[in-house]
Amino acid sequence: MTKHAATPPTNEKGTPTAPPPPPAWRHYLWIIALGLFILLYLSLPATQGQQPVTLTYSQFLHDVSAHQVKTVSLGAGGASSTGTLTNGKQYTTVVPSQAGQALLDQLQKDGVQITAQSTGTSFGTEVLSWVILLLPFLILGYLWWRLSKGAASRMQGALGIGRSTAKLFDEERPKTTFADVAGYEGAKAEIREVVDFLQQPDRYVRVGANPPRGILMVGPPGTGKTLLARAVAGEANVPFFSVTGSSFVEMFVGVGAARVRDLFEQARKRSPAIIFVDEVDAIGQRRAGAGSVVANDEREQTLNQLLAEMDGFDPASGIVVLAATNRPEVLDPALLRPGRFDRQITIPLPNLFERVAILRVHCRGKRLSPGVDLDVVARGTPGFSGADLANLVNEAAINAVRAQREVLEADDFDEARDRIILGRREGSNVLIPEEKHAVAVHEAGHAVVAAYSDRADPVAKVTILPAGQALGVTQQLPLVERHLYGEDYLYETLAVFLAGRASELILLGQGSTGAANDLAKATDLATKMVREFGLSPAVGPVGYPAGGSVFLGGGGAGFSSRPFAEQTQAAIDDEVARLLRQAEERAVGVLRQHQDVLEQLVDRLLADETVDGSTVYRLAGRPEPTGGEGVTVAPGRAAAAERAAPTPASARTPDTSTGTGTTDKSAQPLPGPRRSPTARPATEDAR
Repeated sequence: MTKHAATPPTNEKGTPTAPPPPPAWRHYLWIIALGLFILLYLSLPATQGQQPVTLTYSQFLHDVSAHQVKTVSLGAGGASSTGTLTNGKQYTTVVPSQAGQALLDQLQKDGVQITAQSTGTSFGTEVLSWVILLLPFLILGYLWWRLSKGAASRMQGALGIGRSTAKLFDEERPKTTFADVAGYEGAKAEIREVVDFLQQPDRYVRVGANPPRGILMVGPPGTGKTLLARAVAGEANVPFFSVTGSSFVEMFVGVGAARVRDLFEQARKRSPAIIFVDEVDAIGQRRAGAGSVVANDEREQTLNQLLAEMDGFDPASGIVVLAATNRPEVLDPALLRPGRFDRQITIPLPNLFERVAILRVHCRGKRLSPGVDLDVVARGTPGFSGADLANLVNEAAINAVRAQREVLEADDFDEARDRIILGRREGSNVLIPEEKHAVAVHEAGHAVVAAYSDRADPVAKVTILPAGQALGVTQQLPLVERHLYGEDYLYETLAVFLAGRASELILLGQGSTGAANDLAKATDLATKMVREFGLSPAVGPVGYPAGGSVFLGGGGAGFSSRPFAEQTQAAIDDEVARLLRQAEERAVGVLRQHQDVLEQLVDRLLADETVDGSTVYRLAGRPEPTGGEGVTVAPGRAAAAERAAPTPASARTPDTSTGTGTTDKSAQPLPGPRRSPTARPATEDAR
């Protein structure tokens, strides 16, 4: 049986796609009602009655004597009196209480018909009295109604808990568009194809192309997966449902599956439509296998319903599911197969050019000084995600506000980068002179070894100002975006890590606790070189990856599930120790050979506290690296090229590395995200 592409149905069960809008002429009903009110007011006789004539008491007595008063209704206690004149007109007057019996005799003598008003309460007084009497009943009745309404609403919430909590963007959509998403042109092109299919399905039907059922966006946190979904909602002219994975599962059994059914039912009524599920790993985790001790039946039921809705016996037509996660390794294989999530788009950390574009987007509306070069700022932020870059620009703006400026300077971006990477500068954390000298010796060792290492990342800045948990920092920035790391780079990186301790041994005669962080990072890198990269002749070309999340980091399994024997672990420990000792010997050799440069840099740090990378290279007598020098992963080929075209002796440094070999093109990159080992400060002094 073949499957042919068809135009997505507008309605599967005959229900209107959306309620019709109310007619526009309904606003004129108020004008018509006002016109009828005025017409009736002018035409009804009850509203055109004669107004009574107001008479003074003297005029009233005169008219009585002249036999012009026909009737009179006397008010009680000097109240207003009314009556009728002989000509038919109504009148009103005030009879004083002092008139007494004489007035009554005169009215009777002149033939005036006399009536008297009762002294009872008025109509308004009676209404007020009844309102006061009924007020307790009104208050208690209102409270009873409110309590009944609250109980009914709670009952309705319990009965409607299976309804989907997805937010629908139909008429009012987010203002984010693809123009606001810098970089990631490939990802935007694939997602734009889905939007184009839903808007113009006939183009694809004529060719016989089936639309993808789902698109899964994976990548590290902060790379813009949700931003891309918001851009789809802003660009698409179809209904867009947005929901998070955690909103499906509640404390009630079966709620997750019911909400999935309701979500797709709403999407079918409005098809073609797009459903976006953020953090899909909350409901899409791998189901427990046979004999598993721990299982979550409610979450698995929700996942099973999602699988059935996406590509089950009755698959949804005209509906595309977008999902985002940073934990793709935990997703169920049935969710990732073609027919459900046909496309998986990896959104990695942005490269240099993408970081420049992202910085330009976040700098819109901000006044930048002519000295601010976003290319330089982007080069100084390797491994930063889009969210990190947005935070960088915001921190730079905050620095400008602190300085009472409205224009952002280049120093603001430098301070913001140090604040994000290192933490806030501790002005109260003043080092004593001995500690300050020890930190200067330590950081100068890192900088000098890095300056004399051809393959290591260049030195950008050295400082002995405490920040966060670091007493001093030697910052290295790569010249280019690396994807493969050769053995020469790894060996020299180890030497730079251990150069601080080596400098302390040379100038101070002893080590210190400041090298704790350096030793931890060096040990971790050496362990990966032995266990994962196969760079140890003793262990051999085997790989024992530590595992953990692809984009979130984290360690692997514990000791009980270690996939190798005790003898292998002992061999790994020996090789790691050998690599670290060789790296320390290499660093000690470089520093002893250039001890004068080391001492000059220590003096400069003690005087200025912060030294730029260009100053380090000037003291070392070496040109500052520019471009992409030293990025080769084939040192053997590079050595052959150097022998063919020898360079001046002043541009060479003694090769103090040992054990370096040739790495082919299949060399594995460092594990984890694309944040290189120098994305953060290369070396830090731990407290």
